[in-house]
Amino acid sequence: MLMDVMNFFGLTRDFDNAGFFETDHHQQIVREVKGAVKHGKLVALTGIVGSGKTTLLHQIKSELEREKEVIVAQSLAIDKNRVSLPILIMALFYDLTTEKEVFIPTQPEKRERKLRELVCKKQKPVALFIDEAHDLHPKTLKGLKRLMEMVTDGGGSLSLVLTGHPKLKNDLRRSSMEEIGARATVLTLEGIKGSRREYLDWLLGRCASERIKPQDIISGDALALIADRLATPLQINQYLAMAVEEAYKSGLKPITVEVVDSVLAKDIDGMEARLARNGYQARTIAEILNVRPTVIKSLFHGQLEPAKAQELKSDLLAAGVPI
Repeated sequence: MLMDVMNFFGLTRDFDNAGFFETDHHQQIVREVKGAVKHGKLVALTGIVGSGKTTLLHQIKSELEREKEVIVAQSLAIDKNRVSLPILIMALFYDLTTEKEVFIPTQPEKRERKLRELVCKKQKPVALFIDEAHDLHPKTLKGLKRLMEMVTDGGGSLSLVLTGHPKLKNDLRRSSMEEIGARATVLTLEGIKGSRREYLDWLLGRCASERIKPQDIISGDALALIADRLATPLQINQYLAMAVEEAYKSGLKPITVEVVDSVLAKDIDGMEARLARNGYQARTIAEILNVRPTVIKSLFHGQLEPAKAQELKSDLLAAGVPI
């Protein structure tokens, strides 16, 4: 937001810099993940786009590093579609090696033996965190499972914490992924579900100066509309900022229901938007249904015959895709 906009409403910081909003559900997730990694488990933490997975993951890693009972490693590779098992093994070498020069054997057998030896020498559980894991290839996930077993056979402890969209949870439930899914502890981050109004009050309190009250910025009815229509911190931060900027243009304070309604995307609850929040893009859905991506685009835009559209929706539900 522009400084003039913030000054007009008495805001001292952007909504995105408010900090970490913690609920009892967040605390439970933190306890579950920390307990699992201390016992060498495979954990999958899933949640829709904007639910706060990355923020919570940072919180968990920070606590583990502060407690010093677990050695935290993480993959920094950005393009998860191209991340393979050797790249993840490389991440472990970089985070577990204390020497300035990291030597990673190029021969597979020698590389794995060296990694197992390295983990065992640490005499502490090692946890590898992988964000955006819904994009990992099934072969990579299966390789990670075998890597965990290899480390365990050598007397060490390696746990995996995978985070991603609900697509990751659905993929792990497939019969073809039973080898991994049956061994995974799957946790669902519900974000601020049931606490949206509390989040809004907290957000405005964190971002406004002490002399400014929430009702000075936005009306109660407008807050109720945001809490009803929006589901995640990401959405709330984005559209509340847009409403603030729109109201500033008219010199309007507090923000009204009409202003909030004018900035909300009309297709915010459309099928394409809902599927994207769960990690399903048109190309992914096309692969699941074995149709062309253009057919899926036509489905999103309501351009298919009703019978064909209903057939595709039924097939998606049968595949476990939330629509």
